[in-house]
Amino acid sequence: MTDQELKDLVAGLAIKSDRLDAQMQRTDEQMKRTDEKLERIGITLGNISNNQGSVAEEFFYNSLAHTQTLAGIHYDFVDKNMTRSSNGVSDEYDIVMINGKNVAIIEVKYKAHESDLDKLLTKKYENFKKLFPVYKDYNHHLVLATFSLYDDLKEKALANGVTVLQRKGDTIESFVPEAA
Repeated sequence: MTDQELKDLVAGLAIKSDRLDAQMQRTDEQMKRTDEKLERIGITLGNISNNQGSVAEEFFYNSLAHTQTLAGIHYDFVDKNMTRSSNGVSDEYDIVMINGKNVAIIEVKYKAHESDLDKLLTKKYENFKKLFPVYKDYNHHLVLATFSLYDDLKEKALANGVTVLQRKGDTIESFVPEAA
């Protein structure tokens, strides 16, 4: 290879390198715009999910506050979004209904999943007992309220003593576990 051929080859490689650098810069800019769009989409989807959850909570709270009755038991108080922290334990409860001897702990989900039931049965309930010891001698009623759930999940909830509230049109349909 002659000196001139080598110079031409190097010059050609330099031009291709410049073109590649320019293309990589355009790709980087496009990826940045795509990342920004994906972040906005993620925020939007999160807002939609939060809005659906808020709609479900409002529906069940309004319905229960209106009747103050759940599974044939009348309650004196209906509270929503109860939050409490103590000794490093903190939790929030969507709806809590209380009378002189019963407390209903209601977890509300737009669409309930098995993990929601598991969390109610374990973490949420255990935290409730720690955070609200004043209700230790009350009858505790765990409730899963949802617009939508699978039949298998409903059966699992009932088998674990959890009452299921499900939207049925503009009303609530209650499924109460059989007495043990």
